[in-house]
Amino acid sequence: MSEKIMIFDTTLRDGEQSPGCSMNLEEKLKMARQLERLNVDVIEAGFPIASEGDFEAVQAIAIQIRKPVIAGLARANRLDIERAWEAIKQARRPRIHTFIATSDIHLKYKLRKSREEVLAQTSEAVKLARNLCEDVEFSAEDATRSDIDYLAAVLEAAIQAGASVINIPDTVGYAIPQEYGPFIKALLAKIPSRGKAIFSCHCHNDLGLAVANSLAAVDAGCRQIECTVNGIGERAGNASLEEGVMALRTRRDVLPYHTDIVTEEISRASKLLCNLTGLFVQHNKAVVGRNAFAHEAGIHQDGMLKNALTYEIMTPQSVGITASTLVLGKHSGRHALRNKFEQMGYELNADELERAYFFFTKLADQKKEVYEEDLVAIIQDGIKIIPDIYRLKYVHSAGGSQGISSAAVKLERGEEIFVESAVGDGPIHACYRAIDRVTGLPGRLLDYSVNAVSRGKDALGEVFVHVEFEGKNYIGKAASVDIIDASARAYLNAVNKVIHEKQRQAKSPDVSTETAGTN
Repeated sequence: MSEKIMIFDTTLRDGEQSPGCSMNLEEKLKMARQLERLNVDVIEAGFPIASEGDFEAVQAIAIQIRKPVIAGLARANRLDIERAWEAIKQARRPRIHTFIATSDIHLKYKLRKSREEVLAQTSEAVKLARNLCEDVEFSAEDATRSDIDYLAAVLEAAIQAGASVINIPDTVGYAIPQEYGPFIKALLAKIPSRGKAIFSCHCHNDLGLAVANSLAAVDAGCRQIECTVNGIGERAGNASLEEGVMALRTRRDVLPYHTDIVTEEISRASKLLCNLTGLFVQHNKAVVGRNAFAHEAGIHQDGMLKNALTYEIMTPQSVGITASTLVLGKHSGRHALRNKFEQMGYELNADELERAYFFFTKLADQKKEVYEEDLVAIIQDGIKIIPDIYRLKYVHSAGGSQGISSAAVKLERGEEIFVESAVGDGPIHACYRAIDRVTGLPGRLLDYSVNAVSRGKDALGEVFVHVEFEGKNYIGKAASVDIIDASARAYLNAVNKVIHEKQRQAKSPDVSTETAGTN
């Protein structure tokens, strides 16, 4: 029987440290629920001491997500560890994950500590964590650039102090597989108490080798892979969960291991993360990219028609991608729409179906065909996490290569109707200035992107904006066949997040502590 490899998902911690990937509490909870459906073994929910918001998110996940282990990250000091425990102690299966760097580069330039001081700090930190929590993981940051004998001594001390999981990170993505695997094998041989702990790998993708290094680590004795959905994370990202899991599933002939991941949930997890962060995977991304199961070349198509095994090493259904092409039009009814959503894995209640049907009929009036990509956008744009405090009732803009661009908007807030107009450097800028006049919340646009989520000249356009309000960044998103309409509603989505956060903070005042962490 094959050995199990545990999947430690750090999308909500290391992944969220990726620029532009910040999520609010509600969005983190939605992603955590999807990770639970994916059946990951461990969710690293965040870095509780980083801010009050991060603490609240970790605590909420610990309370509401009951199946996986919930881990909180902490540097190897009392303040971090006690704060992490406070956040996760209500979890059914809590874990404190504490770390300190062990490479001479980090000791000299970052920590400014001696090897002896770090060794002593490791023992003290793990003992403290173990007195609070039965499940303690220790990470040696920048392990692959550490002296192997010193690293072995630190890891032995961590095990003796009570750590049951030992992580050997390739923090800066420096290792290559034929080096990392033997390094781990030699390291384990130098640790007398190695039988008392599970060993883990945490690989970054700076050289594009994070998944390959993770598989090499598994072959060398690691039984936990730390990874993220879509491979998001610091710099070039982390090992991609979907790629590592499907490599283990597809190549059991040479990798005799298994995971408990429900692989049919992989595509949904990938799409949800894209929607929450606005960071899309490239079309040729392995496993979850738009072209991962697309075949255009005539030779490939001929082979596929004869037998899919000629050009597919895994089925699209195995990762939750439907093989059929959906064609829905304006004459389709609610029953047909519900049935298709169920085929795609979405179960809608009556109110959600009615809202989705409203957006569907609007779209079907403007398009000849509605595709599955359109329906995903309808679900993600039409059924919102943040309440619609302001609603867009009407937008009109005018612009061109000559003359001044202008825009007029009509917004609704409760029973009140607001109408404003403005001029700007372009129709979208003018539209945003008009919205600012209504809301009294002027924002600074940091990033704007529009993506076609389906085919044809009448494709549905999905707009993502990153906007700064009062020194904080927010993501807004919306979809429409009209880009001005989508742009206005995306901006308004960000505005509603600001107001929603202000209302929540008014009930629970924010107290933040500045710090940062990485593995």
